[in-house]
Parts: sequence; structure tokens; C-alpha cells
Amino acid sequence: MPAILALLGLVTAVLIVVIRARNAAGTASDLMDMAHDVRNAARRFGFRRQANLHPVESIEDPNIAIAGIASAFLELDDLPTSNQRSALTRAMRDTLDLSAQDADELSILGRWLASECGTAQAAISRLTRKLVRLSGQQSLTALLTVVNGTLASCTDSLNLKQKEALDDVRRAFRIT
Repeated sequence: MPAILALLGLVTAVLIVVIRARNAAGTASDLMDMAHDVRNAARRFGFRRQANLHPVESIEDPNIAIAGIASAFLELDDLPTSNQRSALTRAMRDTLDLSAQDADELSILGRWLASECGTAQAAISRLTRKLVRLSGQQSLTALLTVVNGTLASCTDSLNLKQKEALDDVRRAFRIT
């Protein structure tokens, strides 16, 4: 009887190890797929990362900066839901005159840029400064339309962090 219990314990331990190894392999595969998606989106929009330079400083298209700011703005209110992500993609598609595929890829690239800045608040301030340097006051309307379009379908009101982020945007665009 003790030999049978020991054998069952050994089989259970082996199964647990095998299952955990499969899960780790699946997670690694998902991470590789995500990196592939970011790389494809970056190529499609002509984004090239330069050595010894923060990725935000490599942006040459204002739409990429707008996508990053909007993604970071969503992350200020906990983790974004799938409804919030789809509202962001829809708002970018409508405001920036993009196809559905372009809006999806721009959303992926924006999320990656926001994550490269560390925190969502840092991403908003850094990306906003870059957006002002790229296109000045011209992009403010598009940015606010994307952010409002995203928030209109997702939340009731702005939280404190989001209000502070809007103050950062206002200061960057020199709006009194």
C-alpha cells in the first residue's frame, strides 16, 4: 500500500511539472507573438528605433504620439478593459482617418511606447512634449477627440490622475 501511494505521489508531481512547463512555453510563445506584432506595427508606420535614444524621441508621425498618449490615458484608470481598447481603436479610426487594421496596429504601437516610458503619467508628459514638437497646435484637436471618444463610451467621469494628465497636456500645448 505505501508503494502505491508513493507511486501516485510521484505521478502527480510529474504531471504538475509537465503542466507548468507547458504553461511556461505558452506564455513565452505569447510574448514572442506580441513582440512580433509591435515590430510589424512599427514597420508599417515607418517607426525606427535608434540606438542610445529613447523610443519616443524616434517618433516622426504625430498619429503615433496620439496613440501612445491615448493608451497611457486609459491606463491611468486601472487596467483598460477590452471595451475600452476597442473604443480607443474606434476613436483613432474615426478621428485619424485610418483603416481598422491601421488603427489596431497603431494601438499596439501606442501601448508599447507608453510602456517604454515606465509609468502612464510619464508617458503622457513625454509623448505630449514630442507631439508639440512634431506638429504644434494642429494636433491638439485630434488628440482631444481621440481621448474624449475613448472616454465617452467607457467611464462616467475623470479620476484625479486623468485630470492631472489633462493639465500636463494643457501646459505642454500652452493653453491657459
